[in-house]
Amino acid sequence: MVKVLVKRLNSKVKLPEYKTSGSSGMDLMACLDSPIKIVPNSLELIPTGLSIAMPEGLEIQIRPRSGLAAKSNIGILNTPGTIDSDYRGELKIILFNHGNEDFIVNNNDRVAQMVLVPILKMELEEVDQLPKSIRGSGGFGSTGK
Repeated sequence: MVKVLVKRLNSKVKLPEYKTSGSSGMDLMACLDSPIKIVPNSLELIPTGLSIAMPEGLEIQIRPRSGLAAKSNIGILNTPGTIDSDYRGELKIILFNHGNEDFIVNNNDRVAQMVLVPILKMELEEVDQLPKSIRGSGGFGSTGK
């Protein structure tokens, strides 16, 4: 278990928690003074009222909730969103309405989930040629249907 520090930016904010022992992520809830309407084919930035600090070498990924996607066509525009270990601002969720109807976000609605993920740093080495592979430079769809 890794300790992540959390600060409530609003005293009414409920802290995220794992719903089951097998849950990968914690649900993030909207922290709103009034409902936010997301019209079709548009986005809104949804505040959570939380800021966090985690150890270096980790990130928090912000991922969509499957229920919102399946039932309401609501997703996260930059999936997964990345919260770097040195970011201390408020966690905000970029919700996008892929549907044909307005979607209303109310205070305490579960809008996303956050997953703690280890990060491996890379060192780039510039070369004139890359090693050959079976796939080569084949791009989108090159490995079949």
